[in-house]
Amino acid sequence: MVFLDFLDLMDIRWEMIWNYRELFIRGIGITLALTVVGYLGGFVLGLFVGMGKLSKKKWIYYPSKYYVDFFRGTPLLVQILLIHLALIPGIFGHSLGYFVSGALALVLNSAAYNAEIIRAGIQSIEKGQMEAARSLGMTQNVAMKNIILPQAFRRMVPPLGNELIALLKDSSLVTIIAANDLLYAGKVVAGAYSRFWEPYLTVAILYLCLTFVFGKIISYVEKRFSNSYVPMQRKKMFSTRR
Repeated sequence: MVFLDFLDLMDIRWEMIWNYRELFIRGIGITLALTVVGYLGGFVLGLFVGMGKLSKKKWIYYPSKYYVDFFRGTPLLVQILLIHLALIPGIFGHSLGYFVSGALALVLNSAAYNAEIIRAGIQSIEKGQMEAARSLGMTQNVAMKNIILPQAFRRMVPPLGNELIALLKDSSLVTIIAANDLLYAGKVVAGAYSRFWEPYLTVAILYLCLTFVFGKIISYVEKRFSNSYVPMQRKKMFSTRR
């Protein structure tokens, strides 16, 4: 009996997926849009928060620290619900749609993780480099921009890439607020046919394909920085040679 049930389970009907192919394509687009917006916004905000955690000014350090602690210490699903059902309606009096709520939640959550990556990357650079730059007459901001950050970014690339892939998968949680993402497409097909193997297997395969593509892009970026990066001082030195 168990063997017969297994054979029935493996009787996959791919035609149902084909019938809803446009919904899956739209879901991939929404998933990618949420991931890109969430990651880029999270990187920019995370850069400021990460720098804030390195600040010696308490009024900058403590808000940055509490921000990171809150968004890293609470589930993303709870954050999405708070933003969609409480924060945005409380400010605007009504919901602005799943995309705004989902993207904002992903930005705020990603920023907390990116902030820690950026902070750790900057702290991994030897303190003597900042001291040497200051002794040459550079301000702290100029030294950070031209000396510290370019070197730190090389070390940040792998963990930043991991955060991008994690955010891609975590974006599936916006389905809870009825976002028309990739997982939502699978739920629609499962509800229409009362079958769960085909739609969710399709969703899993599509996510696997997306993470594979993103992984290849990240690997290319890592190799590009490891092979072709030349510090600013060496570039200047090389440019003076004939």
